[in-house]
Amino acid sequence: MIRLQDVTRIYSREGAAVKALDAVNLEVPTGEFASVTGPSGCGKSTLLNVLGGLDKPDSGELWVGDLPLHSATDAQLTAYRRNDLGIVFQFFNLLPSMTVEENVELPLLLRGEPSKKARPRAEEMLDLVGLTKRLGHFPHQLSGGEMQRVAIARALAGRPRLLLADEPTGNLDSENAARVTDTLLKIASQKIVTMIIVTHSSELAALAPLHIRMLDGKIL
Repeated sequence: MIRLQDVTRIYSREGAAVKALDAVNLEVPTGEFASVTGPSGCGKSTLLNVLGGLDKPDSGELWVGDLPLHSATDAQLTAYRRNDLGIVFQFFNLLPSMTVEENVELPLLLRGEPSKKARPRAEEMLDLVGLTKRLGHFPHQLSGGEMQRVAIARALAGRPRLLLADEPTGNLDSENAARVTDTLLKIASQKIVTMIIVTHSSELAALAPLHIRMLDGKIL
């Protein structure tokens, strides 16, 4: 369960205080698929940042399971981001000199898992996203949709509790966006992770059982 209680995050912009999040209250059940929509500047990215442990609320409480992100130490936040969090970016962030399989297993190797465990896990996740035949390919040999599915596999490889995705279809044409959407729905149906996606796609947002609309730092 993710729970936000009166979460406020304030930024300074040109000398003025701006409430990026304004007393936000929200609960997302474990294993749920939630979409977040709203105009630019409404607080969507800030919401992802506090959920990802990159920013702390200025006030209020934010819990991911039994971890209080609002009061967690730097060491706790580092462990949370390494072990419990997966992030999918709009522009993939794959390493061009590594194969698909190597990109997916890299986070596991960096946290100390042996290759004999990391490689089968990478193959399992690539099978989940339908890319078993692309294991030995390099990113430049893939379509945009395939690269995004590799990024999703990489984000899931560490068995996170929470998957955050920032505009996962925003950089794709309609055909590739549809394939990535199908992949996300497949993951959501298995309830292997709590998934929160920020999107400008009304089609993707509507497919999520929980649709969160934001405006001026508030949830409508």
